[in-house]
Amino acid sequence: MTRFSLKHVYESQQFDLELLDIIFKVADEMKNDLLAKPRLYADVLKDKIMASLFYEPSTRTRFSFESAMARLGGSILTTENAKEFSSASKGETLYDSTSVMCGYADLIVMRHNEPGSAKMAAEVSSVPIINAGDGSGQHPTQALLDLYTIKDNFSTIDGLTFAMVGDLKYGRTVRSLSYLLTKYNNIKIYYVSPLVCKMDEDIKDYLTTNNVEWEEAGSLEKVLPLVDCVYMTRIQKERFHNLKDYEKASGKYILDVEKIKLMKQKSIIMHPLPRVDEISQEVDKDPRAQYFNQAVNGLYVRMALLYLLLDR
Repeated sequence: MTRFSLKHVYESQQFDLELLDIIFKVADEMKNDLLAKPRLYADVLKDKIMASLFYEPSTRTRFSFESAMARLGGSILTTENAKEFSSASKGETLYDSTSVMCGYADLIVMRHNEPGSAKMAAEVSSVPIINAGDGSGQHPTQALLDLYTIKDNFSTIDGLTFAMVGDLKYGRTVRSLSYLLTKYNNIKIYYVSPLVCKMDEDIKDYLTTNNVEWEEAGSLEKVLPLVDCVYMTRIQKERFHNLKDYEKASGKYILDVEKIKLMKQKSIIMHPLPRVDEISQEVDKDPRAQYFNQAVNGLYVRMALLYLLLDR
């Protein structure tokens, strides 16, 4: 296998097809290993420590990383809310916190409220940094597990058409996935959002530069029959500075059992979770609903990343 060349994971632009192939092959190995007796990877990181440094709330990302580390035999240092229960509450800078944590752990998984914070931490860190979400910036490991889920459902990613729906302005998951999709051929993306939540120009310019076709749309119903993957997102109330803007966007796009009748039979429905009301629970019974599988796939992908970054 080609050597995994990254020391840190802080943005989707770091990955090429070769690195993606390595991660997905190792994720497949991890998935199979969890069912094996005896397990090959059960203690592969037994002498390693992961620091889980989350300044913003998290359920799936934090627990899947901690589960991944535990399943590889490693140890975990964690805090429930680093913004409130670490020295950040006393005014300590991220620079100082990162410099200190390097002495305690072999790898730091970080979620922060400021875009670009993980990249900054990587510049001063002597141990690998993994970006677990930096405000409205990026969430590269979510994009990796999204792509792994898409790959699991289709024979190839080339030639697929996507609808990204909801909060595209503040949605770090759709930003990160958009970057990764530029690695493939004949991709088309429909951006479906309220006017106050449109995808930023930097992503659209990046897609154009990398020959990815994109189109903005206001009607979800018109787009659903055209796409292979519908990627729903919640309207993130915590990101809005103006409550009236949030109220304009909230509840505008809801995927229910009537709307999914418009979709292709072999298409899939994804969501980074948590959801609010943008996908009705009745949709969960449809075999095209992949969001809970998506969350489980996060375990395998994050096991792969921890192994590749730490077992050198």
